[in-house]
Amino acid sequence: MPTAGPSEIRVKTGSTTEGPEYGLVKLTPATLGVLGEFGPKVLSGYFPDRRPPQTIRFGIGDAVGVTIFEAAAGGLFIPSEAGVRPGNFVTLPNQHVDSSGNITVPYGGAIRALGRTPTQVQADIVASIQNRAIDPQAVVVLADQRTSLISVLGEVNVPTRLQANAAGERILDVITRAGGIRGQGFETWVTVERGGRRVTVPFGAIVYEPANNIWAHPDDTIYVYREPQVFLAFGAAGQQGQFPFDMWRINLAQAVAKAGGLLDSAAEPSSLFVYRREPRELAEKLGVDCSRFSGPTVPVIYNADLRDPAGYFLATKFQMQDRDIVFAANASTVETGKFLQFVRLIVATAADGAIAANQAHILKLNLRVP
Repeated sequence: MPTAGPSEIRVKTGSTTEGPEYGLVKLTPATLGVLGEFGPKVLSGYFPDRRPPQTIRFGIGDAVGVTIFEAAAGGLFIPSEAGVRPGNFVTLPNQHVDSSGNITVPYGGAIRALGRTPTQVQADIVASIQNRAIDPQAVVVLADQRTSLISVLGEVNVPTRLQANAAGERILDVITRAGGIRGQGFETWVTVERGGRRVTVPFGAIVYEPANNIWAHPDDTIYVYREPQVFLAFGAAGQQGQFPFDMWRINLAQAVAKAGGLLDSAAEPSSLFVYRREPRELAEKLGVDCSRFSGPTVPVIYNADLRDPAGYFLATKFQMQDRDIVFAANASTVETGKFLQFVRLIVATAADGAIAANQAHILKLNLRVP
């Protein structure tokens, strides 16, 4: 019989011919508890360091300003003639950290700057000239920051490379400095790349879950892009097709409502299925026998029973994921009705032939009458 998908019996018995095997999981409070432990990706889980970024350090190409103070005139840098110049300091021209990672101080030689803080460089400068200058002191500043940058790309109003703030900034602060996102927040995703690791989360997860708004670090790359989240609905639903979330997350009850609900004349409410691939670790906690599967993900079909009045409460707690498939199976009586309709069509066709033959015979007899 023609149908929009597999029967509830085939899904529940795991009967498959060419497709991969799958695990069937009943939607229960225990299932929701396990899913709650394995929530959507969170930046704080992949980048667990909650501390603000360390003090900005010099890198190759940074412009460094150096000012040297002496306790009295007549030293290495300050003339002995009083009144020749105000103050007891000299400011050296700004210089870039060279390819060897050094800067140069007169009479002090090459001073290591790469990967070091201003305080550490100051101490080295004082040590290099203290035998020549009179009680020298040094002040080192970052005059022009060319390293310790954060790249913000994609769907922001001003894609750019930003200088890392010495006070520290979080992901949303950096996106704000780049002009903010262009599109709707619920269809926007944020990818953070750091130290060879790349993690993508919905923009809404950063806004509504503060733990995801982690500290931005120098050399981070933040990529913002738009990709509407969608789910697909098939079977005995009011409408079939692809539907956008139109918000950063929705639950199963909302998804069924978006698809027009279940057809009263066709759907079996106890056989509402959600198709999804889950991480192996999660599938094992859900009770799926994962020995049949290879790879990091396992095909899982969740079964929601909406004949049970409490099933609707469970459906409001089950969070949909991008590209989930919702399938509402037909009731078994619908398939029986299709079969009876088919039999009736065959009988009616045969009866129509007999009637036509009988009518032809009567017409022939009538034509013979004088």
